[in-house]
Amino acid sequence: MGLVVLRGIWHGEMAGDVASEAIGTLIVFMGIGGLAGAIADQLIRDGVEDLYRKRVKWFQEGVAETASEETENQTK
Repeated sequence: MGLVVLRGIWHGEMAGDVASEAIGTLIVFMGIGGLAGAIADQLIRDGVEDLYRKRVKWFQEGVAETASEETENQTK
């Protein structure tokens, strides 16, 4: 938006025209930013969920291994 205003000042355009162009540009880049943010959010969620599931699986395997070792020790 700032660049559009600077360009308008540089070319001596009317303030109303510059404002409408700047608002239009702001809306376009808002859409681009929203889309990029949504994609980044999805990628981060998937990554965190994957790490969480791996950690839970590792923990469950460790608990099962410990339980089986304790059972073996008690039967001896």
